[in-house]
Amino acid sequence: MKFESNSYPKMGAWKEIRPRLLPAVITMALLLQILFLGNMCYLYATQFRSTTRYHNFNVLYVDYDGGIIGKSVSDAYHQLRADEFPTLLSEPSNKYPRPEDIREAVCRGDYWGAIYTTEDGSAGLASALANASSLQTSLTYIWNGVRYPVFSQAAVYSNMLKLIETTRSTYYANNGSSVVASADLSNAATLQAFLNPIHAEEINIKDTEQGPRVFYNTVSMVMPIIQQFFFMLVLNGISTHFDAFTKLSWKANGLIRVIASTLYTFTGSLLMTGYIWAFRESWGQQGSQFVLTWITMWLLMHINFLFFDITTAFIPIQFMPFIVLTWVIINVASTISPFELSPGFFRWGYALPSHEAYEVLIQIWSGGCNNRLYRALPIMFSWWIVGVLVAVYAMRYRCRTAVAAQEALDRAGLENQSEKYATTNETVTPVGSSRREFDRDGDAVEDIARHIA
Repeated sequence: MKFESNSYPKMGAWKEIRPRLLPAVITMALLLQILFLGNMCYLYATQFRSTTRYHNFNVLYVDYDGGIIGKSVSDAYHQLRADEFPTLLSEPSNKYPRPEDIREAVCRGDYWGAIYTTEDGSAGLASALANASSLQTSLTYIWNGVRYPVFSQAAVYSNMLKLIETTRSTYYANNGSSVVASADLSNAATLQAFLNPIHAEEINIKDTEQGPRVFYNTVSMVMPIIQQFFFMLVLNGISTHFDAFTKLSWKANGLIRVIASTLYTFTGSLLMTGYIWAFRESWGQQGSQFVLTWITMWLLMHINFLFFDITTAFIPIQFMPFIVLTWVIINVASTISPFELSPGFFRWGYALPSHEAYEVLIQIWSGGCNNRLYRALPIMFSWWIVGVLVAVYAMRYRCRTAVAAQEALDRAGLENQSEKYATTNETVTPVGSSRREFDRDGDAVEDIARHIA
């Protein structure tokens, strides 16, 4: 006897599923293309023409000198003033009576940097040119290297150096001819003072020169999200495999998740803080800052865990890529650069947990500067508290849905068994049997039944 093999697809089956399969595949492919296009356009838009927004970086200027050096700084800024150059805000010396007050203003985050002239700096320069005395510091500039290191170095630090170089040029333009006419340039000390009339000193509140600094507000903000999503997939898969959603109450499942998420996020945040510290090079940080970084990263990770715990309860797994990618992009877009460089629309990112977590990290790493706890902690704890409350409801919903699905499968299984049992008890006429044989068999069955009766 020859049997037909079922190991190969039948054309009839292909014709049956083709009208539904192909549109579904094409639709999802198009939706994914739109997803990546939209998210990457959003990310790129945050940096679109960002250099034309450098003027949003405010730099404080205080003139303690009141002489030719202070005038040279003002003239230099008027030459450089443009959208691509930070805004120099001049304030009177009585508002900032001490240089320490200027440093404190930059530390607080009121300004991205500051420049001030030394008191009697012009008189000291005139003395050096006239008497060949040693030249003192005439300008001091301050900035915080840990505050968005790449952008503060490119937009603030480099432009302050450019301002100082231009100040030298304006000094020569304003005073060069008179100095040449009166100074004894044959004297080496006098010549040196003339060639370098503006002696500047740098104060970097927190040096951040290590190579991995480029990851702090980029890749390091992606990892807390991706780690929690992968763990959520594993946790849901294990719970489904062992029928935890149907065999245990929602309270028991919730307790399991509380314990698992706490341990996992504590471990993950510890390891993340560990590799940041391991590759910090000569970046001076203390043990207390390690602990504070660990706590901040734990809170951020647990917020992301709650986010995925909620979304996976209500959204089918095939649609989760839309949620995960979008959540990653909008959070990273809020930390990748200061909002001063982005169009105003993107400032809604203040409400995102990753942005506020990075603001807290800046404060920790700079030794208390750029204090934004008044905004960061309420936003982060709002995410966490709302996430906990919604996660409780999501767990109840997840368990009820799993129980209902299991009951539906059980009913379907019972119905299939009943149909199979009924089918096996039906009388089937053998193929090829003659009517006579069937009648004979029928008579035999009737005789047996009569005998039993």
